[in-house]
Amino acid sequence: MNAAQTKRTIDAFTRAYIETALWSSNDESDERGGEPMDANYSVDDLSDEAIERMARDCTRFRELAGENIHGLDETTVAHDFWLTRNGHGAGFWDGDYEQTLGDDLTRLSETFGACWLGVGDDGTIYHYPA
Repeated sequence: MNAAQTKRTIDAFTRAYIETALWSSNDESDERGGEPMDANYSVDDLSDEAIERMARDCTRFRELAGENIHGLDETTVAHDFWLTRNGHGAGFWDGDYEQTLGDDLTRLSETFGACWLGVGDDGTIYHYPA
């Protein structure tokens, strides 16, 4: 499968995760931090490696969360996974989750470690793990 086909076949969970990453990340194009990435970039601008890594993390998170996320809105869970693992001011702990579930999903998310996106000199977005 080529890169264009891969980008078109991303599942809804992973797409929501990537969209949250773009929304919550800045392009660092100026001293103020630049613009939110989603203003100028989309999933099509991510490197193949970034997409593969993000998809792998999403798959692993869902495997480990198992039945805990069954029946929940997958785009909301994906959104909260990105925010929680990266220590943003929102996430599983403050959502509409039952307290124990929110705490469990927070702990699970934190085991993935923080990561971030950055725009390369070639205009492609890369994924950087902590």
